[in-house]
Amino acid sequence: MVVYHLSTECYPVAKVGGLADVVGALPKYQNKIKGIDAKVVMPWYNKSFFYDHEFDIVFDGFIHQGPNMLQVQVMKEKTNVLGFELYMVKIPGLLDRDNPYGYQDENFQFLAFQHGVLHWLSAMQIRPDILHCHDYHTGLVPFMIENCAEFEFLKGVKTIGTIHNGEYQGMMSWNMANYMPSFDSWKWGFLDWNGLINPLASMIKCAHAFTTVSEGYLEELYIGFRGLESLVRQEFSKAYGIINGIDTEVWNPETDPMLDFNYSIKNAVEQKKKNKEKLCKEYGLKPELPLFAFIGRFATEKGADLLPDMVWRSIKQSYGALNIMILGSGNTYIENKLKEYDYTYSNFALDLGYKEHLSHKIYASADFLLMPSRVEPCGLNQMYSMRYGTIPVVRYTGGLKDTVVDISTGGAGLNFTYPGVDDMIHAMNRGINLYNKKDTMEKLIEANMQFDFTWEKSAEKYIALYNN
Repeated sequence: MVVYHLSTECYPVAKVGGLADVVGALPKYQNKIKGIDAKVVMPWYNKSFFYDHEFDIVFDGFIHQGPNMLQVQVMKEKTNVLGFELYMVKIPGLLDRDNPYGYQDENFQFLAFQHGVLHWLSAMQIRPDILHCHDYHTGLVPFMIENCAEFEFLKGVKTIGTIHNGEYQGMMSWNMANYMPSFDSWKWGFLDWNGLINPLASMIKCAHAFTTVSEGYLEELYIGFRGLESLVRQEFSKAYGIINGIDTEVWNPETDPMLDFNYSIKNAVEQKKKNKEKLCKEYGLKPELPLFAFIGRFATEKGADLLPDMVWRSIKQSYGALNIMILGSGNTYIENKLKEYDYTYSNFALDLGYKEHLSHKIYASADFLLMPSRVEPCGLNQMYSMRYGTIPVVRYTGGLKDTVVDISTGGAGLNFTYPGVDDMIHAMNRGINLYNKKDTMEKLIEANMQFDFTWEKSAEKYIALYNN
């Protein structure tokens, strides 16, 4: 079975969030299953991965996007260094930039990517068994292969759509239809939702099946999906919740090259302490105090708007009996407020931006990881933290409630229900009390490191879906 994963992100080529981690790992683990040949197709980016590896140009052609003729080059990485065939699509002027997102013409970018991929497959007579489309950026593919005459060769190819984050749907005006491959106008209903072209809605309507990245998140979409609740209920018969896994070859404290001190479950307590001492020394924190960390984007859906008040109140209320470290960036107000507290409080450390190596060190050093998410389709950070023996402090939502069980009911995490500062600080105070119980903390570290969040189980569930 030949499977093509279509995505705008793939770790380590280009990463903004969890989408990259999933697409960088799932195909690799699928390829370990007999009879599966999984590949990844993504846009070309001006990033070091491309220049550090050898690529062959396997296709060079042209597409029309409205009145514009665009060159399409498809480049294949020669050695399968990631554990799967990687293809990058370059379109000068649209798919030749530094980053995946943040451009005013994103609609044109994503349309060109989807059109370019299908043109290449059609022109080269490549007919996969499955086209696996990730998020709205590739959500129009199921519609295009069934309804655009240009892709007659691909008609009937099975399509799976995965919703990694339903908050982003890619809605655009109907003027953009002029830049799509031609299709029968009477089929406009497959694209439309409330008077706009909605790629995510189109994916749900047209894909043979669609998945969410946890069962808990699928349940939440039935009652809250930014206007698509009725659609997902209508199409429930082809909806599946499959929890993500983590790449245990990358996220392994025994072999992780980004750590100062590697460790296994046998010496985790001692080695985590060494990592923590070094990190605290670098950032001016006190290693004898419990270290709470947050890693992620400063976005409302992540609960990041709670962080400034949490820092101020938790330090005041605990009389400085804890350390807090935050790694991330995003909302300017949140950044500026946290900068102010970084200057004011000696037991608070802030590092702005996305730094992969530092995130690994924090997972290996922190005692607790904070995830106050309002929306969390799956969440990978809590799995990383548990893999590294760090206790997750999470809001009970989406994939977090599927993966983190509170210590009060036999689990190894700390949960809170309401996305507010009071509930968050209450959970943190429970953590401080735990920290002062050495034997309990050691047992929780060991318990967290034994949880199985590998991709093998999830990969097999996707294969079963493909075979359905």
